[in-house]
Amino acid sequence: MNVSYRQLQAFVQVAQSSTFAEAAQKMCLSQPALSSAIKKMEDQVGGALFSRTTRKVQLSPEGQDFLPTAIRLMNDWQDAFGDLQQVFSMGRGKLSIAAMPSFAVGHLPSILSQFQSQFPNVKVSVADIVMEQVIKAVLEERVALGFTFETEQLEGLTFHPMFTDKFIAVLPRIHPLSMNREVSWGQLAQYPFIAMNRGSAIRRWVDRHYEQLAIKLNMVAEASQLATLGQFVEHGLGVSIVPGLCQQQMQRLGLVCVPIKGPGLSKRVGMVKKVQSNMSVSAQALWDWVNQQSSLA
Repeated sequence: MNVSYRQLQAFVQVAQSSTFAEAAQKMCLSQPALSSAIKKMEDQVGGALFSRTTRKVQLSPEGQDFLPTAIRLMNDWQDAFGDLQQVFSMGRGKLSIAAMPSFAVGHLPSILSQFQSQFPNVKVSVADIVMEQVIKAVLEERVALGFTFETEQLEGLTFHPMFTDKFIAVLPRIHPLSMNREVSWGQLAQYPFIAMNRGSAIRRWVDRHYEQLAIKLNMVAEASQLATLGQFVEHGLGVSIVPGLCQQQMQRLGLVCVPIKGPGLSKRVGMVKKVQSNMSVSAQALWDWVNQQSSLA
């Protein structure tokens, strides 16, 4: 059976009119065209929907039973396409993104606040996960976009840089270096050092930088989360080096954050999306909006 929306509309319009002529006028159709639409629908359902007389048209018992269903189907059709139009016009929508915890806390609230001021009916879901998991989530299309550091492994991804982040030293409040305006890589290596675990990109970058400087670290503890690393430093286990993105997080723990002088360690932070993916309207809008804001910065 292949009853069209137009035929359904014709049926309802005739049912709510006293004559075919009246219904045809409401639909801006000729009376023969309307009669033909009703006849085709009756042929497809297998019976008469109207009892026709020379004076007026009336629903058959079967047509009377079907009328509430027909009206509901028309309303559902209109609602469905109305919803779809709102999605494409950004009146409504859903958006899933992933971001490193430090970015999610520091930069993302402002981005989403400004974005949602323009698109208030887009519901955003955020996964705050470590950068390696951000990359994985984007590649597996569990999220549309990710906010992360630029990594060496960007195969299959498009990266748009937003800003460059410089790594900083984090120290306990009471420490010989805590009053310094800046510290050197060599000075930090003279104290017990807290590092991220070996599977993390941050650990790899810090290790590589110290290797280039031919300086050996006195590693005393490792952590899988930056929050845990901060707690270790706060309890005096040692000093550490973290991305500048983490400064607010570390300061909330009562730690001292100090710039590092000499050859710097910095990494670009930006958005990633999968190269071959059909992004939703809301995801494309956020991507374009952040790109525009970054170019103006």
